[in-house]
Amino acid sequence: MEPIILASGSLRRQEYFRLLNLPFSIMPAPIVEDYEGVSEPRKIAESIAIRKINKILDLLTGRTPPWICAADTIVVVDGEIFGKPSDREDARRMLLKIQGRSHEVITAVALFNSKSRDNTIDCRSVVSFVSFAGFSEQELEWYLNTGEWQGVAGAYKIQGLASCYISQIKGSYSSIVGLPIHEFYVMLKENGYPYDESL
Repeated sequence: MEPIILASGSLRRQEYFRLLNLPFSIMPAPIVEDYEGVSEPRKIAESIAIRKINKILDLLTGRTPPWICAADTIVVVDGEIFGKPSDREDARRMLLKIQGRSHEVITAVALFNSKSRDNTIDCRSVVSFVSFAGFSEQELEWYLNTGEWQGVAGAYKIQGLASCYISQIKGSYSSIVGLPIHEFYVMLKENGYPYDESL
């Protein structure tokens, strides 16, 4: 099968690629994950995922790989976008807003196929919902001390210790983790990736 460049340093996304038995190389896209000029949350996640692919294409000027995949996950609470916390206090702020309620988790996945007729980027997003139980100040400090909040949208990992506080999810678990596997599989098939060769 043709290798795919994964434009992400996320260990979770890498694990999913291995689960899917996809040959891939890792090339994180060095972009600033801002969203000026975009207000609709799904469009924000999609625009960042697309920008990651375009950055890789810029970095590989003169040699176009057959496939590139990028993704972006954001958390939305009362219309406010929670990306990766800047520091411990920012993580504290996010977790205090998240506790005792539900919030949206949006993951966009973008796929570039150099063999497509118009070199367009296919991008789709999935919205899921996560409900957090309330927690005490002591529990909050314990979680912050684990450092698990670092480098993840919304300051928590659903597949980690934060699962102690998650009472319910609605939608795609893999999307909340960082890659909507079903949608990604459909994208591969619809874009002509020879995925069946891996089965």
